Amino acid sequence: MATGDFQRWKSVLFSAVLLFAIAPLPAQQIQQPFDIVITNGHIIDGTGSPWYSGDVGIRDGKIASIGNLTAATRNRTIDAHGTVVAPGFIDMLGQSELTILVDPRLPSKIYQGITTEITGEGESVAPLNDAMIRADREQYDHYRLQANWRSFRDYFALLEKQRIGINIASYVGATSVRRMVLGDNDVQPAPAQLEQMKSLVAQAMHDGAIGVSTSLQYAPAPYANTEELIALASEASRFGGIYATHMRNEGTSVLPAIDEALRIGREARIPVEIWHIKVAGKPSWGHMPEVVAKINAARAQGIDVSANTYAYTAWFNDFSAFIPPWAHDGGNAKLIERLKDPTTRARIRKDMLTPSDQWDNEWNEIPGPDAILIGVVHNPQLLPLQGKTLAEIAKIWNKDPMNALFDFLIEDHALTEVAVFGMSEPDVALALQQPWVSIDNDSSGTSPDGILGQEHPHPRAYGTFPRILRIYVRETHLLTLEDAIRKFSALPAQRMRLSDRGVLKAGMHADVVIFDPATIHDAATFEKPNQLSEGMEYVLVNGVPVIDKGKMTGVLPGRVLRGPGYVP
Repeated sequence: MATGDFQRWKSVLFSAVLLFAIAPLPAQQIQQPFDIVITNGHIIDGTGSPWYSGDVGIRDGKIASIGNLTAATRNRTIDAHGTVVAPGFIDMLGQSELTILVDPRLPSKIYQGITTEITGEGESVAPLNDAMIRADREQYDHYRLQANWRSFRDYFALLEKQRIGINIASYVGATSVRRMVLGDNDVQPAPAQLEQMKSLVAQAMHDGAIGVSTSLQYAPAPYANTEELIALASEASRFGGIYATHMRNEGTSVLPAIDEALRIGREARIPVEIWHIKVAGKPSWGHMPEVVAKINAARAQGIDVSANTYAYTAWFNDFSAFIPPWAHDGGNAKLIERLKDPTTRARIRKDMLTPSDQWDNEWNEIPGPDAILIGVVHNPQLLPLQGKTLAEIAKIWNKDPMNALFDFLIEDHALTEVAVFGMSEPDVALALQQPWVSIDNDSSGTSPDGILGQEHPHPRAYGTFPRILRIYVRETHLLTLEDAIRKFSALPAQRMRLSDRGVLKAGMHADVVIFDPATIHDAATFEKPNQLSEGMEYVLVNGVPVIDKGKMTGVLPGRVLRGPGYVP
């Protein structure tokens, strides 16, 4: 090789080496610092497996690594010594679609460790039309809200613009779809109307709904027959959705109600989730083994059915649910007219006093009027009666309990919500133990302060998850800690097909809770419900602390979780 050629070759080689030396390495070869490393905790990963030790490294909102990260660089270390590190809890029925617009931090949720909520029980936040908004005006006024959305796409965009404290997903409610087309009337859809209802379900799935739901106890939902529900569920099934249901009856006809839910799942080819599974009312106490056996038999036959529970012996629902469905025809205004008419009022009374399997007659399910506790009222003049029983109110008003019930509905425009003590503890405990039962809060996110703090909710609004840890894990040992965490996280994530949440594993979104299992507890009671649970040291939503050293940070890192049919 000539000297000149060698020198040129040497210069090129040197330049190449120099360029290689100063060129940026591929991203995977650069060890970026973790945003947070959680050290020294007992990791319970959500799968039901026993705890193990290790560090959890979080970067860009996700779990980047789990292992020995002692030497890793990080922006912050959280020392979890003596505590459990677990996936964030998933509330399978949350009801926060309006209150999240009032206080997007949702203190009652995050202090329980809830990082994701599923909502939309039969009557969802969308779709909406002007007639529905007019009919429900008092509800929006109660929270000082303007219903300035019409579709799920509008509503989800509103949440993202406002920002939210936890993740949220929603079903489209069959009741809402029915009201869009048929109003509040006791009528059946014509074929063209049913097609219109199906198209509304399809549009909601495109907008990001996760399935279709029913709440068949509350008018106008009972007016829908099974074939109508199969048609709507079939539409959701086309987009990979789920059918969730507050069944038509949870009392003496609970088994036929389960049969209906299973039929809908089978014929619509859609998974079935039974909300807040129970056997309601004293005549039904002790029948939970039959409910469990029926669902186990269906699962053995290959029907994809599961359920959830809040594990209290009192439910919480509309006071107007005590009135037979026919009297709701046309909506609340018509119901009030009927309650004021002596002849119709007498007919309502007779129906409530007559045992029937044709509707969920709560009056025949309760031990007495002292089992009904007034919760949320909308008429400010009735605020002093929040927290009192119907028996106490009847005495104050010098009326028999049923007349007191009717007159209370008139005074509060049929908008009152009540706690009803109608379940037995052995039935509740048996349901909770089933491996296919996850957990729902069945209450909207709330706060001890502001507008929301004026309400008197069921204590489950503040205490469901910590109460299960206190009573059923720590005190009665009905559940192991690992199984409780599975019911709070991996099981609901699996059911809702949240493939990137619910388990502590590299690549998953960093929804994480850190707490001492020996001390975490609920503080809310039926007498004083507006009390935050205690013991959550840290709660991270998408890698960002919303509870930090036991204090709420006020940041809003939550996301809208859209269903498999979503079209951007």
